[in-house]
Amino acid sequence: MGKVVLLVIFATIFTWVAQAQNQASWAKRVDTGKEVVTTLQFYFHDKLSGSNPSAVQIAQASGTNNSSTLFGALLMIDDPLTIGPEPTSKLVGRARGLYGSAGQTDMGLIMVVSYGFTDGIYQGSSFSLLSLNPALNPVREMAIVGGTGLFRLARGYALARTYSANSNGDAIVGYNVTIVTYV
Repeated sequence: MGKVVLLVIFATIFTWVAQAQNQASWAKRVDTGKEVVTTLQFYFHDKLSGSNPSAVQIAQASGTNNSSTLFGALLMIDDPLTIGPEPTSKLVGRARGLYGSAGQTDMGLIMVVSYGFTDGIYQGSSFSLLSLNPALNPVREMAIVGGTGLFRLARGYALARTYSANSNGDAIVGYNVTIVTYV
């Protein structure tokens, strides 16, 4: 009987530790004494198709439909952010804002987006990204220009890599983000 109780206690502790590690797997925070460096890894799910899209076109220029880059198209987004590339993986936040096609000769998206988080100690915190996203490049670096909550006075960068995309314009993009804030 004593061995069974000990085994149950050990299994419970092991489960708690495994769950805690999984919850923190998408975010790491290091306090250097003067600054805090936070690294985040998550997936951005941009869905233009279906009955409940997370990105919708709100404006376009008169020549947008004749442009190979859709120059002048402007979209509003409310995209889920998850810890894995599967749409059913754990939701950790939402990306809300605008992006538009800003390149006449290449696919350059101007991104004006707030990435708000709903998980763990980051709940209620957000960072703001304002940058050009050369969407067809394998890796894109974009600027972080501010934030709220734990990301107040944020500066840093986001590296984006397309995980998957389809002909409807739906895309899943992996983000690796480094944010520096003051203590």
